[in-house]
Amino acid sequence: MRIRRLALFPVLLMALSFCGFSASAQPHQDTLRLQLPEAEKMFLDSNLQLLAQRYNIDANQALVLQARLWPNPNFSIGHTLYSAQLRQFFPTGSNDETTLELDQEILLAGKRNKQIKLAQANVELTQNQFFDLLRTLKYTLRTDFYQIYFLRQSAKVYDAEIKALSHVADAYSEAQAKGYISEKDVVRLKAQLYSFQAEYSGLINQINDAESELRLVLQAKPNFFIDPVIDSIALTKLDPSQYTLATLIDSAYRNRTDLQIARTNTKINQLNYNYQKALAVPDLTLSLGYDEAGSFLYGYYGIGASIDLPVFNRNQGNIKSAKSQILNTEATQRFTQATVEENVTNSLQKAFAQQRMFGTIDPKFAADFQRLNDEVLNQYMKRNISILDFLDFYDSFKQNIVQMNTIQFNRVSAFEDINYYTGTNFFN
Repeated sequence: MRIRRLALFPVLLMALSFCGFSASAQPHQDTLRLQLPEAEKMFLDSNLQLLAQRYNIDANQALVLQARLWPNPNFSIGHTLYSAQLRQFFPTGSNDETTLELDQEILLAGKRNKQIKLAQANVELTQNQFFDLLRTLKYTLRTDFYQIYFLRQSAKVYDAEIKALSHVADAYSEAQAKGYISEKDVVRLKAQLYSFQAEYSGLINQINDAESELRLVLQAKPNFFIDPVIDSIALTKLDPSQYTLATLIDSAYRNRTDLQIARTNTKINQLNYNYQKALAVPDLTLSLGYDEAGSFLYGYYGIGASIDLPVFNRNQGNIKSAKSQILNTEATQRFTQATVEENVTNSLQKAFAQQRMFGTIDPKFAADFQRLNDEVLNQYMKRNISILDFLDFYDSFKQNIVQMNTIQFNRVSAFEDINYYTGTNFFN
């Protein structure tokens, strides 16, 4: 019986030597193998959300041009339609009457300049919204990029272990059918295999979701397979102590686009308040008129002016509403400022925590664990350990590799959080 069991050793050894397996071994016809700078350039060149926001900026710049325009003059002409005395339509000569009038509205209280400033502030707002969208999408791109990479490294372990356990399960099923191995060992082995397959399926779903989001950001075709390429050495050199908290907060106050949006909204409401007060002042209309024969003078030329009397409507409601809007946006701005400082402080603390966690990883861990895995295999074949101990170690190998990838991703993600919350690429 011992000889028959040892006959399975070459099969098991080949199955469990899974370092040569790879989750990306399957061919992909449409593969985008990208480094991060290439992905960012592709994003800037093709993202439709950014393109749409650029058009919004152009639209608001056109409104500045519109605000600079003066009101059009109004010209009117009148002529006798019917003379009851002559019983004639459109009489001519001395029996007709023709009037001409030219009116021009004059905006008072600086309304035109206030409209221009308000339109320019709206352009500033749309520009800040564009850069805030850019900041958010870039954060999404970089986070998804690293997440896909590290999840795929974990998927390689699952893929290799599933393939190896499948080979072992097949070999054990054949051996069990011949009476070499007990049925409970086969059942236990298959249970572990099914558990790995379920976990692997969930991991693949995470990768697919991240890839789907990244393809949308890059505007890549749905059938494209994105293969991130990272600079591991550069990532290892990232250090949160490189910048002080005061430096990061100062950069955030200067560069956070959501804070700039809050400031611009306050500015817009202040300008709108001034404009609403100016609307309380009526505009002046100047006119030139000509009357051919309707006045006591024949061929009458006249000049006139008209203005509304601000008796009932002095724009009181709009002025009060605009003042309340200023208070609203000022409160929002103060909250955003407080949020900025809290975001930066928290992200830096997380980066230090993840850096300490990363520092505990032994670079030789993976190689040592693989060596121990081979030794455990030998011990199991010699029946010095049970199948439960063997599979427990096998599961521990998977868990530790996955945890290592998770630690590395969490660390990189913490640095990306700092970039996002400060609005500056401190860490690349």
